[in-house]
Amino acid sequence: MASDSGVADAGWLRPMDSAEGPALSIGGRWDIANAGRLDAELHKLPSFAAGRVRLDIRELALLDTAGAWLLHRSIVSWREAGAEVDLTGAHPDHAAMLKQVADSYKPCDIAPPHINAIVRLLTRIGRSTVDVLEEAGSLMAFLGEAILAFGRILANPRRLRLTSTVFHMEQVGLNAVPIVALISFLIGVVLAYQGAQQLQRFGAEVFVVNLIAVSILREIGILLTAIVIAGRSGSAFTAQLGAMKVNEEVDAMRTLGLDPMEVLVIPRMLALMITLPLLAFVADVMGLLGGGLMAWIALGIGPGLFLERLNEAVGLWSFWVGIIKAPVFAFLIALIGCYEGMRVGGSAESVGRQTTLAVVESIFLVIVFDAIFSIFFSIVGI
Repeated sequence: MASDSGVADAGWLRPMDSAEGPALSIGGRWDIANAGRLDAELHKLPSFAAGRVRLDIRELALLDTAGAWLLHRSIVSWREAGAEVDLTGAHPDHAAMLKQVADSYKPCDIAPPHINAIVRLLTRIGRSTVDVLEEAGSLMAFLGEAILAFGRILANPRRLRLTSTVFHMEQVGLNAVPIVALISFLIGVVLAYQGAQQLQRFGAEVFVVNLIAVSILREIGILLTAIVIAGRSGSAFTAQLGAMKVNEEVDAMRTLGLDPMEVLVIPRMLALMITLPLLAFVADVMGLLGGGLMAWIALGIGPGLFLERLNEAVGLWSFWVGIIKAPVFAFLIALIGCYEGMRVGGSAESVGRQTTLAVVESIFLVIVFDAIFSIFFSIVGI
């Protein structure tokens, strides 16, 4: 652990065993130049938790304030652990230095600064607000790039990756039909059952058709479909693009002169904007089918009466209100999914984090824009 005692240009310490118990011999230059190394060696020493420890410093060649502080701190810690420390062989100058350090040594625990709870809350709100604004700015920049890419494709349709678009239409549209149809059918069943229970109290069971039709066609059909697609396809977009970012495939595309917006983002956006209205239509049909089946079972409203009431309850605009929302929701989901995918860093952890963000942000924006659509249609009287 230490160098030879004859070397005076470097401080050293050497544990020894004696008849009186453990001992520690210290020598050389204990100054600020050697303080870092000596501090590390002191921490490697075994714990002197009991008994008597003899500290021999007769071979000290030089002791400055830094070295004296190291020695005094060690002596204090050993005494606090229960050991008795005897200091021997001290030169008068060294003893005076140790005494001066001991007189000014005031160990204390540095308490963390106390911050008022209101100030802490305001700080967190401010930091979160700045983060949200920065995120919104980055998203708007990405939106601008997507619009420019759309414009280039409109100006020159041959730039469109038709094969890629059709492939993604199959992935996000056709392959999503079973889950969307099943969930919509079950939601229609639940709506009819719960509505029937409440309307039976007033003898207005027949109006359960109105409840099912308006809820499914205007709101629940498209909203439920958009949420399912956000969790299914939006997350897939982020994971796919994120994996490509991690594998540096996106950088390779740029090196080859290919625009990732045109090759990766636009086909996914177009595919989702085309297929989500079709999925919303499937959701509407299956929701009405599930509601009609439950109305027939629970209330005895047959298919003929159900269709008659359906025709009286809703107009064509009730259907188009849901369908009009679909391309907008699709654009939002694809935009967020691709945006978060392109923001993935160089690790697999980043892929998971951005995928989670994509799902949360997509669902949030879908619900916000659904509320905006509802207010708008209410104002215009639709």
